[in-house]
Amino acid sequence: MSFADLGLSEELLKTVEAAGYSEPTAIQRQAIPSVLMMRDLIGIAQTGTGKTASFVLPMIDILAEGRSRARMPRSLILEPTRELAAQVAENFEKYGKNHKLSMALLIGGVQMGDQVKALEKGVDVLIATPGRLMDLFERGKILLTGCNMLVIDEADRMLDMGFIPDIENICTKLPANRQTLLFSATMPPPIKKLADKFLSNPKQIEVARPASTNTNITQWLVPVSNSAFEKRKVLRSLLSAEDVRTAIIFCNRKTTVRELNKSLKKHGYRSAEIHGDMDQSSRIAELDRFKAGDVNILVASDVAARGLDIKGVSHVFNFDAPWHPDDYVHRIGRTGRAGATGTAYTLVSSADAEAVENIEKLQGQKIERIGPPPVAEPEAERKPRGRKADEPRPKREREPRAEPAKRAEARDSAPPRAEERPRRDRDRRRDQFADDGPDDGWNGPIPDFLQFTIPA
Repeated sequence: MSFADLGLSEELLKTVEAAGYSEPTAIQRQAIPSVLMMRDLIGIAQTGTGKTASFVLPMIDILAEGRSRARMPRSLILEPTRELAAQVAENFEKYGKNHKLSMALLIGGVQMGDQVKALEKGVDVLIATPGRLMDLFERGKILLTGCNMLVIDEADRMLDMGFIPDIENICTKLPANRQTLLFSATMPPPIKKLADKFLSNPKQIEVARPASTNTNITQWLVPVSNSAFEKRKVLRSLLSAEDVRTAIIFCNRKTTVRELNKSLKKHGYRSAEIHGDMDQSSRIAELDRFKAGDVNILVASDVAARGLDIKGVSHVFNFDAPWHPDDYVHRIGRTGRAGATGTAYTLVSSADAEAVENIEKLQGQKIERIGPPPVAEPEAERKPRGRKADEPRPKREREPRAEPAKRAEARDSAPPRAEERPRRDRDRRRDQFADDGPDDGWNGPIPDFLQFTIPA
């Protein structure tokens, strides 16, 4: 089956072909015709299956008819993170270049003024994170009564981040007869409840078992100690032993991300970092460096775990085993995308036993354990550590002691040692001013206890 068989317009087919795509993925084959028929849809798909294009492509054709009005977007796409929202915006720019559709991106961490100006002009597609959208709505800067199409992307991630109440609030402000598309990697009970409440007779598509991992990804567990120093050493050994073209290294904490990136740079690796404490412009700049190949290792917190579609990532390393098993699926899904193969290593200590058990239970399979490769210390960095056991202690030759009189003469004529110079200079200044007259530092009256009369 080709994209032409899905019912897309000629203009859109030319754009897709120019982008280098000839055959749709499984979720695209099933989702695009249903979206074009204006049906509500639930899409359950593992990461890296082409999910974004499955709603972006039909939305472009649907929105080709009609015109936008000020502060009233015609469609709304909700994303859990800024990075995902920016990525969807890139997809619209790439596939919609033959259509005259306007778009606005509402995300935190950037100036609100430019976003308000874009809304006032009117937009066909509004891509937003729930927090910034609700902020602008409460300020009266946006109206949702004209929005006839809603996409809730990464719904299970929305649940993890506590956005479900915001999404429910947003849904009540949109027209009741809208078209709603919901996409999620898993379908936990709260997401099922959300779908039952706000979707009307949806078609459900499932292209992979929920929370299953990509079969193109080879997974390994590497036992390590609890020591951060030892873990960094094992990680470097893996980076050296493997044919790592580009890699993403995940950590559980932002402080660990910073420390690990600093350590990797110190050892000569071309690495960058991305985490939640960075402002939006800095995060985008680091991602652009990674995509451009200026750096080939990206150290990240889970803010980057979902939805980042970066081509050619050969390896994923979990420096910390993720606390939630679903996060493991999304982390390693950054490699092995679009039919390519990838490798994922997870460093695990004795404290990670429960987390590993939950991951294997979720996947329904055991992950093979391997030992880390030996670390070969470079010759230049090797330092002698004392003499060998059978090596004799070297003898020092001493000069004969001089006569006492000559020793004293040499001591007096020798220049003062560095630590003695300040003291000698101080003594010299004290002697210099000892006979300069009275001390002019006190200008007040003479105290009584210093006044006395010499007897006659």
